[in-house]
Amino acid sequence: MAEWYWTRWPSREGLAREVGRWPRRVLSLLGRTVLLVVVCWGTFSGGKYAGWAVVVVAAGLLGVAALATGYFRATREQRLALSLGLAAALLGSAWLANWGQAYLLADFVWCGLAVVGMVRLPPAPGLLTAAAALGSYTAASWASWVSIFATIGGLGLLGYLLRLDVEARGTARQLLMQERAARAAEAESAALAERARIAREIHDVLAHSLSAQLVHLEAARLMLDAGTDRGQIRERVVAARRMAQDGLVETRQALSALRGELTPVGEFLVELTGRERASLTVTGTPRPLPAEAALAVRRTAQEAVTNVRKHAPGARCTVELRYLAEAVELEVRNSRPPRGEPSGELAASGSGYGLLGMRERAELLGGTLLAGPEDGGWRVLLQVPA
Repeated sequence: MAEWYWTRWPSREGLAREVGRWPRRVLSLLGRTVLLVVVCWGTFSGGKYAGWAVVVVAAGLLGVAALATGYFRATREQRLALSLGLAAALLGSAWLANWGQAYLLADFVWCGLAVVGMVRLPPAPGLLTAAAALGSYTAASWASWVSIFATIGGLGLLGYLLRLDVEARGTARQLLMQERAARAAEAESAALAERARIAREIHDVLAHSLSAQLVHLEAARLMLDAGTDRGQIRERVVAARRMAQDGLVETRQALSALRGELTPVGEFLVELTGRERASLTVTGTPRPLPAEAALAVRRTAQEAVTNVRKHAPGARCTVELRYLAEAVELEVRNSRPPRGEPSGELAASGSGYGLLGMRERAELLGGTLLAGPEDGGWRVLLQVPA
């Protein structure tokens, strides 16, 4: 057996008082009251004491009670020197009680000291304390050897079982505390993940529309300063207004998505491709998708098609949704822009994090996202488990 075992205190959690379990506390208080009454009755009954002797014995009882209370507190606070000192004082008090013919009080102190020492002290000093207490009980007892051995064996077994109960309760409380800490950490992690998700939604929904509005409004301001024709200025303002309306619609869709009120992916893609004049192809057997996977497909399609409008105006855009056995794929392609077509007026808008956000969203779901040039155009391929 390891050396540290003999000097290890029982767990503080096992010795801590029960909080909120009033039946156990009531039973404990009732048991102590009964023991006190029995000891007092056994000490003063029979008319052994009279006059000042009654006062001395009563003071002795109070002194023993004070020493026992201090002993309990010292062992709970795991103060070894103080605990052993109070145990020695209780041993001496028991011998004084035995000399004063308070035999029941002496036996009760010795037996109680032995049990409490085995339960609340480290094994080595606890066994020494129990040996001293039970040795004193054996030396002072008038009972037969059979009765003495039975008493010592019973007290030893009781102390051992109570020690096991203390260790079991301490382990249970430690596991409960660890479980609560794990739940708190899990809740905090979930909150952080939800914050990251909301941040992604804010970017995906508002970044493009707001940046595009700023581009149009800034162009309108420059035209006003330059005295440009009012018709061109009006076109810029109307374009900014349309972007604001689109952003409001997308914001409402994002709020619905955060509440779990998602329209089917197929319906969303039909509406998106119709609005952006792109072709849509669906292969495989359509099925309901998990909320996160459906949201990833929606946002990726929206981002990719918006990028086509920004950077390759006039190019032909195709969207293909493929339902696989254990995944779903979204592919968005655009052809080379027509020769001589001017660069998209929205190419400078946006925060530059659209592609990064799409890839991050896919990786969080255990999927992949590939994006790069192909045949003079651009290709985005998303695959997520579903």
